[in-house]
Amino acid sequence: QVQLVESGGGLVQAGGSLRLACVASGNIVSINVMGWYRQAPGKQRELVAGISKGGSTNYADSVKGRFTITRDNAKNTVYLQTNSLKPDDTAVYYCAGGPWPIFTTVLRPTYWGQGTQVTVSS
Repeated sequence: QVQLVESGGGLVQAGGSLRLACVASGNIVSINVMGWYRQAPGKQRELVAGISKGGSTNYADSVKGRFTITRDNAKNTVYLQTNSLKPDDTAVYYCAGGPWPIFTTVLRPTYWGQGTQVTVSS
């Protein structure tokens, strides 16, 4: 089994920044891609960004140029630096992991964290 534990969410004003972190533990050899999804009230959960063990990344169009995903394999940790936050970024952000090289609509996460709330005020 794999456990994913997020930290770093909170309340921030529009234009501000937050850094989310997710630490993986357990059977981490089964994980290749790690990333972040988010779910706003009344909306479906959506991919925000993903990063493979080798460092390849992909982002949702809505966050390109504002969010940056990085990974420290030695620490089994993935980070999401969120800048220029907008009220539309308000959501619960979930850390995710899977054995694939990338997350797509077909290649979905195998493991999920509990989520961390990000609230952006206008």
